[in-house]
Amino acid sequence: MTLALALLGTGGTLAPAAQAVAAPAAQATSAGPYDRGPDPTVSLIEAARGPFAISETTVSSLRVTGFGGGTIYYPTSTAQGTFGGVAIAPGYTASRSTMAWLASRLASHGFVVFNIDTLTRSDQPASRGRQLLAALDYLTQESTVANRVDASRLGVAGHSMGGGGTLAAANSRPQLQAAIPLTPWHTTKNWSGVRVPTLVIGAENDAIASVSAHARPFYNSIPASSEKAFLELNNAGHTAPNVSNTTIAKYSVSWMKRFIDNDTRYEQFLCPAPRVDLNISEYQDTCPHS
Repeated sequence: MTLALALLGTGGTLAPAAQAVAAPAAQATSAGPYDRGPDPTVSLIEAARGPFAISETTVSSLRVTGFGGGTIYYPTSTAQGTFGGVAIAPGYTASRSTMAWLASRLASHGFVVFNIDTLTRSDQPASRGRQLLAALDYLTQESTVANRVDASRLGVAGHSMGGGGTLAAANSRPQLQAAIPLTPWHTTKNWSGVRVPTLVIGAENDAIASVSAHARPFYNSIPASSEKAFLELNNAGHTAPNVSNTTIAKYSVSWMKRFIDNDTRYEQFLCPAPRVDLNISEYQDTCPHS
């Protein structure tokens, strides 16, 4: 393990979930059975918080097996029914605090999100993948909010080695609905077995998991029939996902909504493909989505 990998866990602070805005009074008219929340706009998905008020509960590592516990963020209202579930894993040497901003933000858009700690901070990507799946199983079967989660609509995400774990989890459980590896790191480069819609987010100036050696070959190896996209953050480094990032949040929300909820109202933010701009240096995809 190189000294550079020890840098993977830096950055990020916990954003208070209680600051979320109030839940919408009624669901906007829409065609899909799993559409949750009002009709989306650019300002909605770029805002610091989505339309759902959220709460959180801590799960001790002593109460679970297969992963290191964590924090579950969830919408306080169940008036619109159950929600899709997401598990998020941090990177090498990192704790869940580095991904808390994204976990709470996703939850505020209508997901039950389990932001986990790993068994040890040096766990490798394959182990992190198994831990993500163990966390989803706990979330849907044993957690205090299991009745809020639709076990048929689940996704995974993670940073760095957690991003490599995200690919591993998607590869081993094709029933998942979405995966988002963030500046992912893995020694395996071929993910041709992945059948889960996957958004790979890389960083242009990543010196630890360069897009040329990691994110781009990961994306290229996933079959187009699985649905996939590649987003390269302009002028960003490896730890970009460890702090609040509007571009990461905007497209993560859209991807999870589109594929976990099959909410086609969010297709507009993914297809046609986003243009290269001050925040995005490259974008590839399989639009239009089937």
